[in-house]
Amino acid sequence: MCAHRFNRSIVTDADSTSTVLVVEDDDDLRETYWPWLGGDFEVVTASDGEAAPSAVDEMDGDPDIALLNRMMPGLSGRETLEALRERDLDTRYAMVTAVEPDIDIIEMGFDAYLTKPVTETAVREVIDRLQERNNYADALDEYTALLEKKQTLQAHRSDEELAESDEYQQLERRPEQLDEELDETGADDEAFVATLRGIEDER
Repeated sequence: MCAHRFNRSIVTDADSTSTVLVVEDDDDLRETYWPWLGGDFEVVTASDGEAAPSAVDEMDGDPDIALLNRMMPGLSGRETLEALRERDLDTRYAMVTAVEPDIDIIEMGFDAYLTKPVTETAVREVIDRLQERNNYADALDEYTALLEKKQTLQAHRSDEELAESDEYQQLERRPEQLDEELDETGADDEAFVATLRGIEDER
C-alpha cells in the first residue's frame, strides 16, 4: 500500500483559478495527470483515500473538481467520496474506475463516472462538463438572489421610484447579462433560460 502522501502543482497561468484534486493509488496514473492537466489547472494529488482530507486541508480553498479512484486499498473511492462530501465542500466529484457501473451507483453522490483506461481527452471532457455545471449553479444562485431583491423592491417602492433608480435598472439587466456570460462558455442556453423562467414562475 502506498504511503499516505499528497502533492500539488502550481499553475503558471495566473488567470486560472480551478483546482483539481486527484485521489489515485496507482502511481503511474496519478503522475500522468500532471502533464495532462498541470498546464491549465492547479493539480493536487493524494496517493490514497486516507491522504485526501490532508490534501484538501492544504489547499487555499475547496477543490473545484475531484477525481477519485473507486477501487483503492484502505479507504475506498466510495468511502473517500462520502468523507469529502461530509465536509460540505463546493466540489464536483468524478469517479475514475475500472469497475463497470452497476445499479449501486444510484446511491453514490458523484457527478460523473469515468471507466478506465482513461485518456486525456476523456478526463478533460469530464472536467469541462463539471465546470459548466458549476457555472450554472453560480448563475442560478445569483439569479435567485436578484429575483428576491427585485420582488422585495417592487413590493415596497413605487414604479416611478424604481424607474429613476440606476441601481434598479442594473438589477433588471443582470439576468440577461448572466445569460450572455453562460453563452460565452458554450453552455446550453435554452436549458438555462428554461430553468430561469421556471424559478420566476414559482415565485
